[in-house]
Amino acid sequence: MRLIMLLAASVLALSVSAATAMCREGALDLRGDWGTARFAVELADDAETRARGLMFRESLPRWAGMLFVYDRPQSVAFWMRNTLIELDMLFAGADGRISRIHHRAQPLDETPIPGGDAVQFVLEINGGMAEALGIAEGSEMRHPAIDPERAVWPCE
Repeated sequence: MRLIMLLAASVLALSVSAATAMCREGALDLRGDWGTARFAVELADDAETRARGLMFRESLPRWAGMLFVYDRPQSVAFWMRNTLIELDMLFAGADGRISRIHHRAQPLDETPIPGGDAVQFVLEINGGMAEALGIAEGSEMRHPAIDPERAVWPCE
């Protein structure tokens, strides 16, 4: 009996630790009808880091990205000035639901890429990745920066 209780406590501890590991600043989860995916993310959550973004980088690991976080939902537009790699841009509202995807933004192009009027989060990943995985509008993000009271997929 004691062994069973010890095993149960170990399983519970592992479950709590796994749930905690699911949501951390350096990772973002996506889910939809297409399945789920996890990306290692860098945060761009102030004016300076948002302005620099992924500029001047020559590559981005396959399962990596940058999460742009704004204080409140707002109208946003991006461009590719000084950005050397093709990117997909996933725009999401305060609840973490993706409202727009811009596929394969071209390196060095200064044409504005509008995200919409109520955007609070933008995930940039390698160009073509959203299409390859089947990520679509309506897919959901999970990250600690998303207010759990508003999130369609809150951190646990």
